[in-house]
Amino acid sequence: MAMLLPFIGLIVFLLLWSATAKNIDTSLGQFPGPAQVYEQTTTLVGEHFTEREKAEKFYERQHERNEARMKVDPNYEPKIRPYTGKPTFFDQIWTSLYTVMIGFLIASVIAVPIGILCGLSEKAYAAINPLIQIFKPVSPLAWLPLVTMVVSAVYVTDDPMFSKSFLTSAFTVTLCCLWPTLINTAVGVSNISSDLVNVSRVLRLNKLDHVFKIVLPSSIPMIFTGLRLSLGIGWMVLIAAEMLAQNPGLGKFVWDEFQNGSSDSLARIMVAVLVIGVIGFLLDRIMLMVQKFVSWDKNAVLR
Repeated sequence: MAMLLPFIGLIVFLLLWSATAKNIDTSLGQFPGPAQVYEQTTTLVGEHFTEREKAEKFYERQHERNEARMKVDPNYEPKIRPYTGKPTFFDQIWTSLYTVMIGFLIASVIAVPIGILCGLSEKAYAAINPLIQIFKPVSPLAWLPLVTMVVSAVYVTDDPMFSKSFLTSAFTVTLCCLWPTLINTAVGVSNISSDLVNVSRVLRLNKLDHVFKIVLPSSIPMIFTGLRLSLGIGWMVLIAAEMLAQNPGLGKFVWDEFQNGSSDSLARIMVAVLVIGVIGFLLDRIMLMVQKFVSWDKNAVLR
């Protein structure tokens, strides 16, 4: 019975959604129900494969032209121009996933060591805590224009490895992902059992061994609580940043469809909303799996 409950909940949700959607009329037409969303999902999948076929044919034509040119002129250096077609829905998904993971990893690399330092040292916590309390509540929409200006001013190169839009989105995610991980890491480290601390003293572990053999294994649950919160916040922040700054990704897809204003736009936006939610859920499940893998307590109940 317990295994059927999620399916029952999903069916009830779909029935309520379908019944409610029929009674909502917007300026773009009737609010899409499950059937319309499914139809647009298949359309988006078809558009993706159609675009891929166009790209393949584009490169095939270039190869044929280059081979013909080289037969006439053996010294000719073939050039392959990149395909510049419109990004598909799946391209936008990949762009958003790649961006959020880079921003999240940068934030984690910064936040975990600082959190450990704050948990081990009351003086360090007292010095850093005011900064945490000031910057933690700042909206990502407030960071975005500042990050955009800084990236435009600092990242100046003739041969960029990354686009400025990518860096802007990634750094905005980083700034918003820092605080949950930092705070939870500090709390986890500061609440280590005094018995474990005494064991470390008896064994005369140096500071580095103390951190890796005592501190980290004991505080992993709290660290991963912070990481899960940060990843969830980062995913939400990224979609908002992409919409506001018109950077490539799912947020831009949603905004473009809203601006498009066609009769199918609402259903396509709803597809994106559901995909955003499913991806957020899967990212959280992945973090749970990683936590269970690295945690010493394999019997812990993880939700």
